[in-house]
Amino acid sequence: MDMNRRTVLMTGAAVSLLALMPRRAMAAFRPEPNGWREFELTTNIALPETSEAAQVWVPLPAVDQAGWSKPGATQWTTTADRAEVVSNPETGVMMLHAEWDAGNTKAKVLDLVNTVSAQSRDTDLSKPGETPDLSAEERTLYTSAVALIPTDGLVKETSDKITELAESDLEKARLIYDWIVENTARNPETRGCGLGDVASMLAVGDLTGKCADLNSLYVGLARAAGIPARDVYGLRVAKSEFGYKSLGAGSPDVTKAQHCRAEVFLDGFGWVAVDPADVRKVMLEEPPKDLPLDDPKVVEARNVLFGGWEGNWIAYNFAHDVVLPGSNADPIAFLMYPQAELAGALMDPLDMDNRYYTITARELTA
Repeated sequence: MDMNRRTVLMTGAAVSLLALMPRRAMAAFRPEPNGWREFELTTNIALPETSEAAQVWVPLPAVDQAGWSKPGATQWTTTADRAEVVSNPETGVMMLHAEWDAGNTKAKVLDLVNTVSAQSRDTDLSKPGETPDLSAEERTLYTSAVALIPTDGLVKETSDKITELAESDLEKARLIYDWIVENTARNPETRGCGLGDVASMLAVGDLTGKCADLNSLYVGLARAAGIPARDVYGLRVAKSEFGYKSLGAGSPDVTKAQHCRAEVFLDGFGWVAVDPADVRKVMLEEPPKDLPLDDPKVVEARNVLFGGWEGNWIAYNFAHDVVLPGSNADPIAFLMYPQAELAGALMDPLDMDNRYYTITARELTA
């Protein structure tokens, strides 16, 4: 991960050039907040048939943001002995927790239906305005280290090098975004969405992975620069309306459509959408694949995904280091997949050969 001053200067020049361009001048990719879309998510859980004790934790949409995310109703049926919605007011994570006692010989099934509304986002970064500030508690929360995202050591050193020429938080945020777009790569062999182990990525110099890796790297570098940032864990639920096959769900079966995004808080703009991982996804997957940085599709995505994203994706939570109530297991890095425990041992939510859940999505019409 060799990065010299010339690299930073080149990135800074790119930022200056982009700043002079109308934000949508060249883009057919134009997600804008032009109406809410309501989706119904159905999660079906079926654990192995056994009389041993079991429990599951299913993430629920809990992000309530006036401009782009509104959770709806939650309903379920289950053979579990107990089931309840559990939330953590500190992190905002919300989940359905169901438990089957030892000796319960019924089929261990749970059917959950959620409704949630989403809207596209687009922040005009040329026009700062009056926006609510973060509370002291929120600012501390979103600039602090978590288990896999330290803000000191190599993370701080890297962040300082990237942002050393910046004169504002907006410039720092954009420099970090462009550095990730230019210096990382999407690895199709990464399991699920990745681990988000930022310290290890930088230590070994392997800046590859998927969304939970690359966008967590953004969050860590931004926090190390003193800028509030957070991961947003969610799910793609519909195809892109702008023709990007890589930026949407390909079918109603969204069991493997989890996607982590990020936000950065900038004074005068509020929380701003950021998704460098999806730029790298476009480069790798958008036909005819392996696109260069100067391909028009990549340029469009890069331009849009600092400040906006399309409302074909729903958000679960912002939480790191999630404790699963009732389990003796260590906290998990994030809650984006349904988790299950059988006879005291956590099951692997990414083992599709022994899959215990399916998720489907459909858009509701008015």
